[in-house]
Amino acid sequence: MDVVFFGSGAFGLPTLERLAREHRVTAVLTQPDRKAGRGAKLTPTPIGAWAGEHLPDAPLLKPERVGEPAVIEQVRAIPADAWVVIAYGQKLPPALLEDRFAINLHASLLPRWRGAAPINWAILAGDAQTGNSVITLADRMDAGLVLGQSRRDIEPCVTAGELHDLLAQDGPELVMKVLADHAAGSVRSTRQEESLVTHARKLSKDDATLDFIQSAEQCRNRIHGLNPWPGVLVECEGDPLKLLGAEAAEPDPESEAAPGQIVDLDQGLVACGGGTILRLLEVQPAGKRAMPWADFARGRSLSPGARLIARSDPAC
Repeated sequence: MDVVFFGSGAFGLPTLERLAREHRVTAVLTQPDRKAGRGAKLTPTPIGAWAGEHLPDAPLLKPERVGEPAVIEQVRAIPADAWVVIAYGQKLPPALLEDRFAINLHASLLPRWRGAAPINWAILAGDAQTGNSVITLADRMDAGLVLGQSRRDIEPCVTAGELHDLLAQDGPELVMKVLADHAAGSVRSTRQEESLVTHARKLSKDDATLDFIQSAEQCRNRIHGLNPWPGVLVECEGDPLKLLGAEAAEPDPESEAAPGQIVDLDQGLVACGGGTILRLLEVQPAGKRAMPWADFARGRSLSPGARLIARSDPAC
């Protein structure tokens, strides 16, 4: 099968690699190279870098605006039985998509978590399960017909970065099945139930906080859901500290500790709402490497009753 691939982020890499092995990738479209790093060096997207090295015979196109008439004409002239779109970063206009079989891999069980950050929001919301959806492209974001789905449990210890990689590895099998069904003329589509739609808005640095008044499980979900970016930042006796990993510990309903107070320095136990207790597993002080809480605690003398203060807290 001839396939044109649209993608930019690393999420689509496993699927592109599988397509290159089992089909003919006749072109790859990705975002233009952008300046990155301290030297502001022009850097290709993960998809662009891989395609440039491994697909020398496939045109690698990096249009600033994929909806330009000249780009539309160029892309539509490329032989293809299907277009696969994964984290491309630009909306494909109707003039480009007309009479093409184009599918999109999205990292959620649609209609839950339409939008830019579905993996993060699934963890933030405490969902027990997530997965991937292959859908048709529609005018509204992530609102296309569902052609297939795969499911994965969300383990309490998993971070958004780790779940991203797991779902990326799940993607190829699902995409290949939908392409095989298309080739056999047996694709089945399902409309999304609009009453079940939830939205996964784009995250920002303003989200890098948490409220210890919430339960330990909610705090854990926030720490993991925002790892690796934008992270959860608190202040520990005046110094910034990023929280990277945590788990809910045995609750203490009779505890009189204030939310955010460290109740056991050696074990990294922090009081949360309703008598729940959070155990910090991994942290990162400003300007230093990530480390287990035990290493951080050994290298720092904390005052009795020390408290972690959310960055948005007026006391911070």
